[in-house]
Amino acid sequence: MRHGFANKKLNRTSEHRKALLKNMLNSLIKYEQIKTTLPKAKFLKPQADKIITLGKKDTLHNTKALVSQLQDIKSANKVKKTLSKRYEKRSGGYTRIIKAGFRYGDNAPMAIIEFVDRDVEAKKVDKKKKSTAKETEKKEDKKPVTVSK
Repeated sequence: MRHGFANKKLNRTSEHRKALLKNMLNSLIKYEQIKTTLPKAKFLKPQADKIITLGKKDTLHNTKALVSQLQDIKSANKVKKTLSKRYEKRSGGYTRIIKAGFRYGDNAPMAIIEFVDRDVEAKKVDKKKKSTAKETEKKEDKKPVTVSK
């Protein structure tokens, strides 16, 4: 029987598991949708819901707890300002897990974990916008150099 076991160990040490959880929480908050393995997604879901619930209560203690858990001011601010306002009428269930087949290399079950009513544009936060003017300049600069003897 499995009495008293709080969470999955994921074949990692406790410090590695804590770092994994923190990084996945920050990525989920930043991009609002991430693709990971199914056991990791199931491990992340309750923690993400607790973070949103913590952000909904606007007190100094909760703000410090958010920053302490996430170790990132930008993520904590997004939880407090954006996500808590989005889910203020919802009393739980802020994330969903969608099964996404199996990974090619080791056949591990994959899943997509995302916020319910997520912002689709959040996925494109880090992607730079390409401008056609810059691309044409780069092509002109790459003319072949001829060496005469």
